[in-house]
This record gives sequence, structure tokens and C-alpha cells, in this order.
Amino acid sequence: MNAVVHAPNRIPEGAAQPVLPVANQPSDIVAIATSTSPWNPAVQVAATLASRWQSLLTGCFADASLRLLRGPESEPSVLGLLLDTPVQDFETADAFRAFARSRGVSHASWVVAHTGLARVLRELGAWHSLAVLERDVVDGETLTELLGEVLLSCRLPSLILPPDWNRDTPFQRVLVAWDGSTEATRAIHAALPFLQGARRVVLLDGGRPHSPEGECYLPHFEPFVYMARHGIEADPMCVGVPARTAGAALLKKAEQVNADLVVMGAFAHSRMREQAIGCATRYVLEHAQIPIFLQH
Repeated sequence: MNAVVHAPNRIPEGAAQPVLPVANQPSDIVAIATSTSPWNPAVQVAATLASRWQSLLTGCFADASLRLLRGPESEPSVLGLLLDTPVQDFETADAFRAFARSRGVSHASWVVAHTGLARVLRELGAWHSLAVLERDVVDGETLTELLGEVLLSCRLPSLILPPDWNRDTPFQRVLVAWDGSTEATRAIHAALPFLQGARRVVLLDGGRPHSPEGECYLPHFEPFVYMARHGIEADPMCVGVPARTAGAALLKKAEQVNADLVVMGAFAHSRMREQAIGCATRYVLEHAQIPIFLQH
């Protein structure tokens, strides 16, 4: 017998409508800067979001020669040979703050990464609510390894832009990928500001995985109920496909609903850092032509 009884959450007739909670909007947003003239898409999108939510904005310049450094390669002795960015770049910092002000951002700061992106994002993730970066900030499959390391170490929600992204960022049509995992639940919770600001939210239900023995006694998360409590009316859409083709099916559904953002949990059954991002997430990251919001 199930030890947790889920009582229906109904509002009695005649009772006053509850006041909806305000989404926990990101207080601190970090953008990975790869160019300064013009500013790369990640910086521009992050500035738009920071202005919308009155967030603090951090621009972090990551030189191409250092982004892939990991492990022993990131030690100061080696960095001293590779570093070709100035320790203090006051002119660029002033330009970034001026750009942020022009986009309506009240508070902005500038930092320069002197080691690999994974290590830098782990550190910045300790006091930031959202990271914005582009898919081609590193080459090929290295991005999934980098994100896996970051997502596992600090669970920093990340907005990943496709290459050469140059559109406005209203995010009015959002597709939420739901598979019953804890990671997918975290993604919905972290993406509430995006979902509350969208005109249409579609919940793509891929079915719940078989629950291990004992999980039937845990509280059960209902994504429709949860989003409704936050004033979000999601349209249901079901899909049943093998795991190996889940990523392609997700992107096909996103195209069908003309989504301009996909929200999903990043996970794999293995907790090894290199496998933190599962097959479906990896496929979506490599092929999506719209931004992806990830949370582990």
C-alpha cells in the first residue's frame, strides 16, 4: 500500500482565488563572452534577460586558447605559458558595462577566465543563477563533456544558444520535455521565469520510467498541477519512442509547435561525470536550431 496519500488540490466553491507566487527570477546571470566587437550572442541574450528580470549581469571572457583546459593542464604553471589575455582589461570592462547600461541592465561586472571553462563555470555557478553560452564555444563533442562536468558539480541552469543565433529572445513558445526524472523536475522549477513569460507552453510527456522499488512511497510530482499553481496553462502532448531516438523526436515536436525554447533535464543513468548528459540531451545539443535550457 502506498504510504503517501495524494489529496486532491481543489479550491472550494466560493473561496477566494489564491495569489500566485512570483517566480524566483534569476538574481545573477553570467554570460560567456567570446567576442567584444560586436558582442557575441550569449552576451546580448544575457543582457536582454538581465534587463527583463532586473538581474545582476556578469560578463566572463574566455579566450579560445584556454577554454578546453582540464585537470593538470589548468595549473598556474602551465597557464603562465598559455595565457594571452590581460589580467586587468579596464577598457573592455568599461565597454561591457556601457553596453549593459544601453540594454537596461543596472549592475554589470566583467571578469576574464584564466583557466578552462569547466573550472570557471563551476566557480561562477556558486553565486550565479543562470549561465548563457553558445553551443560552439568549444569544438564538437567537448561541449557535452564540459556541461556534464559543470551540471554535476554545481547544477547551474544553462541556456545554450545554437551557432550564429541572431534573433530576439522573447521565448514565447516553450516546449518542456518531461520524462518523470528528478532532473526534468528541476528543469521545470528552474525555468519558471521563462514559462511564466511565455504565451504558450507545451508539455511533451515521454512517459515515466519504471520506478525502482521503494520510490512508490515518495511524493509524486505532477508537472501540469505544478505549473498550473504558478499560473502556467500547459498544452499536453504525448510521445512514445525508444530512448535512442528520443532526441530526434523531441526536436521534431519542437518544430511542429514552432517552439523558440526547449526546457529539459540533463541526465544519464550513470553518475560518471563524462556521462552526465544522456543520449537524448546530447542529440538535442548537437542538432537544435533553437536555444536549450538545461538543468541537472
